[in-house]
Amino acid sequence: MKFKPANKIQDLQYFGEFGGVNPSISDSSTYTFLSAKTMFDTFEGNADGCYLYSRHTSPSNLYLGEALAEMEGTETANVAGSGMGAITPVLLQLCGAGDHIVSSRTIYGGTYAFLKNFTPKLNINTTFVDITKLDVVENAITENTKVLYCESVSNPLLEVADIKGLAALAKKHNLKLVVDNTFSPLSIAPAQLGADVVVHSLTKFINGSSDTVGGVVCGTQQFIDDLRNVNDGACMLLGSTMDSLRASSILKNMRTLHIRMKQHSMNAMYLAEKFEADGLKTVYPGLASHPSHELFTSMMNEEYGYGGMLTIDVGSLTKANELMELMQNKNLGYLAVSLGFYKTLFSAPGSSTSSEIPEDEQEQMGLTDGLIRFSIGLDNDIERTYEVMKDCMKQVGVL
Repeated sequence: MKFKPANKIQDLQYFGEFGGVNPSISDSSTYTFLSAKTMFDTFEGNADGCYLYSRHTSPSNLYLGEALAEMEGTETANVAGSGMGAITPVLLQLCGAGDHIVSSRTIYGGTYAFLKNFTPKLNINTTFVDITKLDVVENAITENTKVLYCESVSNPLLEVADIKGLAALAKKHNLKLVVDNTFSPLSIAPAQLGADVVVHSLTKFINGSSDTVGGVVCGTQQFIDDLRNVNDGACMLLGSTMDSLRASSILKNMRTLHIRMKQHSMNAMYLAEKFEADGLKTVYPGLASHPSHELFTSMMNEEYGYGGMLTIDVGSLTKANELMELMQNKNLGYLAVSLGFYKTLFSAPGSSTSSEIPEDEQEQMGLTDGLIRFSIGLDNDIERTYEVMKDCMKQVGVL
């Protein structure tokens, strides 16, 4: 039977302690034990169902983690205080001094900076490659490689990873495939395609209201236990903990994720087709012109579409800034980083979310000054949105 991620979320049933339809929020940093032996067993990791300290986990965080694990089809999950608070412990748990990572060259700027500038201090080095070329990926693997890292749909160039192909390479070389699925929740389920670990920034589409920062690691029970281990677990020791109130808030928003993703995708598809027909250089996985359109189609859960992210290239940073400022003045959205909000958000990644990547490397990967990244909102009248956007483009000379 085909994996239905929204059904898995819907089938979860949580009651509050007084019968509330929402689970009670565990507003405690520490938890009591009825016996000293149970406290000892919990420290040793041998007491299921007991809570120790909220940096380790809490009932509210476990509720959210369970829902996210069901969405991705993994055994369990661990939530964190941010997307980077999920990504960095995973890589540090899997790698030690002398180890090597092969990563996509087009990834979120913060992840790039961590791999390029921070992990070398720990003698963990990374080779950045064109993730769409499996032969190039395999050629970069060395005897010290431990991890293949990519994003399902890359930030900001919207390159699509062949997760099945990468999983086969990881298995062949005894590596772990870690996939950031932030851009494509529900649309793509990396664990079902062979990924070992799936991470998300919950800040984006999953929460959907740009009021919370969060992250999650979805994987096997053993790996999540390792991350939480009080002696050497990277999540436990680095302290990237999510607050219980935030976990509760995100869990409530997850219940509408399937509806929101369908609308984000429908609106993005409409605009992408219109922009391309107008002669704009448009990148969107749903367009037949996208080099990985067929690959995305082969991997996707069809009902959720091709996602809410698209890019256009208007030729120069000056034009991009002029257009974005005008669109904001016309209330078409906000000139802001991040994504997944109910309003459209737009930014020039080369000077914002990917600014950590040196200019020469941006050029090599095709990240141009005039590129605008759109996170398309939930507009009910997308036809009207397009007409006003088109007028803005004419005013600044893009069309």
